[in-house]
Amino acid sequence: MPLYDYKCPEHGVFQELAAMADHEKPSFCPQCQTMSSRIVLIPPAIAQMIKEKKEAMERNEKSQHAPEFMTSGQFHEREKEKEARHQHDNRNKCGCAPKKRVSNLMYTAEGNKMFPSMRPWMISH
Repeated sequence: MPLYDYKCPEHGVFQELAAMADHEKPSFCPQCQTMSSRIVLIPPAIAQMIKEKKEAMERNEKSQHAPEFMTSGQFHEREKEKEARHQHDNRNKCGCAPKKRVSNLMYTAEGNKMFPSMRPWMISH
């Protein structure tokens, strides 16, 4: 049986063992026998966590059984929307505009792939 936290209005927080089927039911305060409702205490590390980390953890939990995916069409559509929302003038080369990816892929004389500047230790397939 798990240990649940309850809060008495007069004596504060106390813990009681209860069956999992009774997890929503209130419990009697051990000092004054007042019916006290169950509370959920959040650890300080979670309460003080930055928003981006919380969102990343929630996204990770949400996709643990069925990961989210995006088709190439959806990806290109999202990139176009990002470019449309870009607020700076691209002629000024502000540096925050999306850049075109340049492939470092090269071919040897035998026709094998070669990545000269990326990972020279990695064998290509």
